[in-house]
Amino acid sequence: MLPGNHIMKTLKIPYDESLLLLTGQNPDEFEEEARYLLALKLFDLHRISAGKAAELSGMTKPEFILKTSRLGVPVVDLDDDQLNAEFRHA
Repeated sequence: MLPGNHIMKTLKIPYDESLLLLTGQNPDEFEEEARYLLALKLFDLHRISAGKAAELSGMTKPEFILKTSRLGVPVVDLDDDQLNAEFRHA
């Protein structure tokens, strides 16, 4: 495969309609949220970047970062030394 050529795969997850009643969502809302939460978890586990998570969730990177930070998930994970170095170079 040449660089820049990507083969998109589709993930199908079966779910019972009772989940829609439990969450109070319609199918589109539920599936959109499930897609975001999968991307969020992979990002939180440091398996994918914020950019890839945004792409997976169908959002722009700024939208993903904003929504993620509102949920209390850190979007920047620097230790004290890295943080101090960032401020010294700012």
